[in-house]
Amino acid sequence: MTRYLLRRLAFLVVSLLLAMAVIFVLLRLLPGNPANALLSVNATPQQIAAAQAQVGSAKPLGDQFVTWFGNMLTLNLGDSFVSSLPVGPEIVSRLVVTIPLTLLAFALALALSLVIGFVSAWKADRWYGAALSAFSQLGIAVPVFWLGILLVGAFSIRLRIFPSGGFPQDDWANPAAALTSLALPTITIAIVMSASLARYVRSATLGVLGSDYLRTARALGSPFVRAIWRHGIRNGAVPVIAVLGIELATAFLGAVVVETVFALPGLGSMLLKAIQQHDYPNIQGILCTATLAVLLVGFAADVVQRLVDPRLRQSIAGNR
Repeated sequence: MTRYLLRRLAFLVVSLLLAMAVIFVLLRLLPGNPANALLSVNATPQQIAAAQAQVGSAKPLGDQFVTWFGNMLTLNLGDSFVSSLPVGPEIVSRLVVTIPLTLLAFALALALSLVIGFVSAWKADRWYGAALSAFSQLGIAVPVFWLGILLVGAFSIRLRIFPSGGFPQDDWANPAAALTSLALPTITIAIVMSASLARYVRSATLGVLGSDYLRTARALGSPFVRAIWRHGIRNGAVPVIAVLGIELATAFLGAVVVETVFALPGLGSMLLKAIQQHDYPNIQGILCTATLAVLLVGFAADVVQRLVDPRLRQSIAGNR
């Protein structure tokens, strides 16, 4: 297991370094110059040259990459071209909104998907089992931003239950107000995510219900609930855990999108503004942070899978 963890960590580091290089190159292939964010419409050639020298875009691409990559290795994300503020502390301040939104949406989606997936498989021959299965199919096709707009219209404009957007200026000093602001964004992400995740839970549940080990346990006198608890959960959880890692990463990326709909001061609004202003340090910092989060979630999912399923640990031991 130790060797596997070391190999997996090495793979994570290499993947992150490659992703950083790809992000850097792709941003430089986009049209426009980051120095334009500092210039007025009638800028003179001298002003243009000075702005390019200030942001470093006049240097050769190789020199820019070496400088940026060296700073990234020391956890220095640089300073914003527009505000001249350090990117790292700004991202940390935005994560105060994005991370709670991601975790709340994921927890709610997991609870909903477990109920929907299990009932739709267990009662597949009943009308409500088929209805829950149809809900999961329909939910996948619904764009998350469109669902957010519908929820705003229903619960903010008509019913006036939740705010339509924004976040308290004092962040989490008032937890009740902060949670109220995150209610609709959380529900928006959770509905779309639970619809997707419920399909995997249903598939895993059907596999458990039709398995020989569950049938044998029932034949030996174990009640259905006890047989599911002792034999079904561990076997059915293994394929679902891998999907949970992907869904958690998707929740993080979905939170970035939904934040723009609900005007939340998270990574989403910061990324949108940075793209509009060609603020490369902010864009690179946010994308690298999101990439690191996705890679860490995938790493954690792989480790949990091997802790849950002894067969995977045995296969690791056999490959030494």
